Amino acid sequence: MRYYLLGLFVVVTAILCVVGFRGQMTERTPIELFDDMDRQAKVKYQKPSEFFADGRASRMPVTGTIPATIPIDDEYFVTGAIGNQWGDGMPKSVTVSTKFMAAGKERYEINCRVCHGSTGMGNGIVTQYGLAGVANLLDERIRTMSDGELFNTITKGKGQMMGYGANITPQDRWAIVAYMRALQRSQKASLSDVPETERGKLLKK
Repeated sequence: MRYYLLGLFVVVTAILCVVGFRGQMTERTPIELFDDMDRQAKVKYQKPSEFFADGRASRMPVTGTIPATIPIDDEYFVTGAIGNQWGDGMPKSVTVSTKFMAAGKERYEINCRVCHGSTGMGNGIVTQYGLAGVANLLDERIRTMSDGELFNTITKGKGQMMGYGANITPQDRWAIVAYMRALQRSQKASLSDVPETERGKLLKK
């Protein structure tokens, strides 16, 4: 038993000598099994660098570099806002076409139908399993909401709804907004919404 305790003491002492006491101040880099990226080979602002001959870490832009600026319409395309207000209508860079609406329908059915239902009434499959409070996209509150705010809601989420900005491209988010508007029109349409050339077919029925 005596030799066991002596051996244990030697081992513990050796470990302490190698690892060092926690919190002890030293200029040397500690021994680390996993550094967790505490020390990285990166450039810090206003710090010197041995990589460049002049010793400066901060560099001037490369000759011919063009600053990245976002035109106002492109800002609306990625945020749904114009200045400090929500915009309305599709961005100028978006062309609403049959293909665009088909993409909106596809993305809606993949990402939105499970909660909001096929027609947008808030009766998706998840409501059968106890999820309450799903928004009815046909409600007057949402029907009168600006397109930019709808886009922002899809992007960042609201209430129980998660944001889809990281999962759906801006183009497809606008396509979903357009498809939502089509759902609202289809469920809340009046005769005046039908082109005059087609009204006769409905009246005959």
